[in-house]
Amino acid sequence: MYSEPLAGNSAKRHFHPRFVPAQPARGSREALPLHLLPQRIPAPIAYPARQRPRLLDQVREAIRLRHYSLRTEDSYLHWIKRFILFHGKRHPAEMGEAEIGQFLSALAVEHHVSASTQNQALNALLFLYRHVLDLNPGWIDNVVRAKQPQRLPVVLRKHEVKALLDAMEGVHWIMGHLLYGAGLRLLECLRLRVKDIDFSANHIVVREGKGHKDRITMLPLVVKEPLVAHLSQVRELHQQDLARGFGSVYLPDALHRKYPNAPKEWGWQWVFPATQISVDPRSGEQRRHHLHEVVLQRAVRAAARRAGLIKPVGCHTLRHSFATHLLEDGYDIRTIQELLGHKDVSTTMIYTHVLNRGGKGVTSPSDRLWLGA
Repeated sequence: MYSEPLAGNSAKRHFHPRFVPAQPARGSREALPLHLLPQRIPAPIAYPARQRPRLLDQVREAIRLRHYSLRTEDSYLHWIKRFILFHGKRHPAEMGEAEIGQFLSALAVEHHVSASTQNQALNALLFLYRHVLDLNPGWIDNVVRAKQPQRLPVVLRKHEVKALLDAMEGVHWIMGHLLYGAGLRLLECLRLRVKDIDFSANHIVVREGKGHKDRITMLPLVVKEPLVAHLSQVRELHQQDLARGFGSVYLPDALHRKYPNAPKEWGWQWVFPATQISVDPRSGEQRRHHLHEVVLQRAVRAAARRAGLIKPVGCHTLRHSFATHLLEDGYDIRTIQELLGHKDVSTTMIYTHVLNRGGKGVTSPSDRLWLGA
């Protein structure tokens, strides 16, 4: 019911109704016309102001919008946090080229980080200014990047690779042979799914490799039978997970909505599952992920110590050795490029510099004088 004040002393103001319609008698079906119904002016609803997401939440949203990996997300957030803390928690919108230069200089001078680490921090800050703050001033394109040194990859000789793999056992032995015998990267090996291995055609389909590219590489025959036995054990573990109410795996993009039953199907399971159930950092769902990369990295380093290798050996060393040994065996550089999944053949050409030819096949003058070579 609307009411308005009468004129008079404000201290003695009281309100009277402008119009009060008569109410129909109890039990009467007569309804009042709409124009006679009491009109009430609704008070304006005070909606809470939409809170702008925090800066780091905006960064996460921008990264996931572009389908960047979780590793990239963690890395970018790490460098953006360090940049803000370095400048006393100032907002990045208030800073510019000078502050970025000071931060990158401190990383190189005080913390002695490598050129690749320094450029990684710069990439995170450029992403922040371009895609989150929507700032693209002219100075962004003029930021100086650290010059990365050109280094040759560490390559094992064939007898060294054999000694290394002979020092490994179990599932680590299988993964080591896939790194060397198929030229897989570390995460490409760990992220293999059951459906990606074709035992009849003896090949492996690498899904979403570096640069989100798929490719096909060979399945080493030496691991075929051990891998079949390993998958039988993995299937038993999957059945146990299903009985406990788990058994689903992560699917890329929105495949779990398009194919609701796919996360629990055998073909989508990891070839090398983790030993424990874990919590997905993005969805919060409990499920079994693949083995953590640290497991294989430690196994390779331990095998290198047991084999007595002096060279610094890591998982990627086996991939370097794969490419170099194929070149030594006379395979075409383009074929090796496709097996490795390189975008540019110039990346593959680096392995021509580490062939066992000693100074590009040139005989040392010392050997000619003293050894008669």
